[in-house]
Amino acid sequence: MKVAVYGPGGVGAYVGARLAQAGVDVHLIGRGDHLRALQENGLELRSVAGDAHVELAATGDPEDVGVCDFVFCCVKSFDTADVAVRLGPLLGDDGAVVSLQNGVGNEEILAQEVGRERVLGGVAYIFSTIGAPGVVEHTGGPTKIVFGELDGRRSDRAERLLDACEEAPELAVELSETIETDIWEKAAFICAQAGLTTAVRLPLGEVREVEESWTMYRRVIEEVCAVADARGVGMPEDTVDRWMEFAEGIEEDAYSSLHYDLTHDKRMELEGLHGAVVRAGDEEGVDVPMTEAVYSILRPWAVRNERLAGERE
Repeated sequence: MKVAVYGPGGVGAYVGARLAQAGVDVHLIGRGDHLRALQENGLELRSVAGDAHVELAATGDPEDVGVCDFVFCCVKSFDTADVAVRLGPLLGDDGAVVSLQNGVGNEEILAQEVGRERVLGGVAYIFSTIGAPGVVEHTGGPTKIVFGELDGRRSDRAERLLDACEEAPELAVELSETIETDIWEKAAFICAQAGLTTAVRLPLGEVREVEESWTMYRRVIEEVCAVADARGVGMPEDTVDRWMEFAEGIEEDAYSSLHYDLTHDKRMELEGLHGAVVRAGDEEGVDVPMTEAVYSILRPWAVRNERLAGERE
């Protein structure tokens, strides 16, 4: 099996390294200093589940990679459209792209370019980041990916990918027949966790200590679930309670990648998360006042950081 990882950041590099350890032919597609380090020194994975140093082909040009069985799309949601138009050289007659991204709507953007039949949805629960160019750090938590056909079928290609992932060390995998639900479930948690820690600019422990803020955290989850239900996604009835219980157990000093991006002048995934929920709520006639408040507070920061990123480029 030949696999490309488009966006070898914390999630993409972790998945790519583990698949390579299982004998999969993995190619990384990246950019900047991280790409140069990958080309010169290989990928160094520092993980509580086991370190690894993997020499993988790395490039910035999909033409260098050629046709693959699968492409994992692991870029930030604001880069999805740019990546979608570059997927052509990577996809043969039977090739498919698997989104392992945050937010909702990424699969539709990919499908507009390559066709819905070539897209699998997915979510990743892997807490890892780029520690330095060429170095990815996984410091704890789960290492799980979930993927599935958008129409819920257990296709032959999805089963093949499942088999390959099951051979990879320290990588849990699940083939889902309800991947849209999985995507919205994760979005519900991220919108609360990322939204509150970023808007308040304090760690989760201090958000939990204040009744009004902790209530808002719950209401954001409730709103995302309500929008998903209105769209016919069908969220499990215990989604809100499960995420609140999960959030109770998160470390007191936990923030979010959205907070990191805001405070480090980086582009923010606000539109793929809170913005997408607000727009979907408008379309479905579902009020989402808490999510809209978070979006409105963070939107000026997102505009500012995008401008700064453009100036740096």
